Amino acid sequence: MNGLIGRKVGMTSIFNEAGVNIACTVIEAQPNVVTQVKTVDTDGYNALQVAAFEKREKSTTQSLKGHFEKASTSPKKKVVEFRNFGIEKQLGDSISIEEVFNVGDKISAVGISKGKGFQGVVKRHGFSGVGDATHGQHNRLRAPGSIGASAWPSKVAKGLRMAGRMGGDAVKVKNLKIVKVLPEKNLILVKGAVPGHNGSFVIIEK
Repeated sequence: MNGLIGRKVGMTSIFNEAGVNIACTVIEAQPNVVTQVKTVDTDGYNALQVAAFEKREKSTTQSLKGHFEKASTSPKKKVVEFRNFGIEKQLGDSISIEEVFNVGDKISAVGISKGKGFQGVVKRHGFSGVGDATHGQHNRLRAPGSIGASAWPSKVAKGLRMAGRMGGDAVKVKNLKIVKVLPEKNLILVKGAVPGHNGSFVIIEK
């Protein structure tokens, strides 16, 4: 699986050849540095470990400093492993956008969704609420309704959809289409939305 580490810049829109306006997410993908090459002989499987985006040395642990020094590179913020990478690379090599992605490619994007805090069942699970405000009901429009059984089993079942913390989860969006590649600026434009807030890391897989 080929891929790169990127960072979500924000959203924009462009016009295609037919004059249709397409909503796009802009992803910055600086050249990724190969920090480890894993093989079947040494690790039991084939993979490339890549890193991207500069990090201050004072914020990097000694063990990670040594790991990056082996690859002859400066400390990086994000490190990701891609199994069975389709391009032959050696330790310390860099991988650019144009080596991996082309216009029209279908990709998957993995990011951490925006945190929304503690939310009720209507927003979190799409409940419709108890119903009308007539027949003596009071403030029940966004209530979850009944959550338990009767005398048996006399408890609330595990996994019941209720109010709670929403967002902040790893989300993978598949079949996104690349509509434009700007290698001189290390940017790619992807049709549709990508999980995460602006400035968050995104793992792009092909």
